[in-house]
Amino acid sequence: MKHLIAPSVLAANFAKLYDDIQMVNKSEADWFHIDIMDGVFVPNISFGFPVMQAIAKHAEKPLDVHLMIVDPDRYLTACKESGAEIITVHYEACTHLHRTLAAIKELGCKAGVALNPHTPVSLLRDVIQDVDLVCLMSVNPGFGGQKFIDRTYAKISDLRTMAAGINDALLIEIDGGVGDKNAALLLEVGADVLVAGSSVFSAESPTEAIRSLKNVVHGAQQV
Repeated sequence: MKHLIAPSVLAANFAKLYDDIQMVNKSEADWFHIDIMDGVFVPNISFGFPVMQAIAKHAEKPLDVHLMIVDPDRYLTACKESGAEIITVHYEACTHLHRTLAAIKELGCKAGVALNPHTPVSLLRDVIQDVDLVCLMSVNPGFGGQKFIDRTYAKISDLRTMAAGINDALLIEIDGGVGDKNAALLLEVGADVLVAGSSVFSAESPTEAIRSLKNVVHGAQQV
């Protein structure tokens, strides 16, 4: 499968959000990555469902929604109704993760789990068969523009090994500090989805930045 690119709307120009949505629509990107932050689970507040609904109204590609919030179960239905096709919750925020994943799937959405940099992938062993996507945070969540944490490469490999033969369709998403300098190696060790914020929206040509990430070549093979 060709890897997927999910530009992170958090890094867009909110004064020209419609223009940035249209740019992503026309680009080679696959998803819109939507970060919902509550100022409690992470030390920042992003935007809520009204803004997400406005994005969904104009988006021509799936909304990949990352809930960086406490008690995400309270907002799953609102998330779906606001346009989400993939809903990712944090392992660290869910007391009953298996139940939460089931609730997401009952809404008709793909179910994802995000892990903070300090959280080992081994903690997902008992739910790995129930997950459509695992989002590995390669920075500490809450702010854009952070430096990529190198330990992420080993976590990708460990997760791919753990899922082998149990959930071979699992998508591994990498969120934080992703760009041209590390994209090839991320894909080489098993990543499927690259979330790109600053490296896309701060580029001189965001469309070209997306194209570059979409067409990363590693080794002798194009991914």
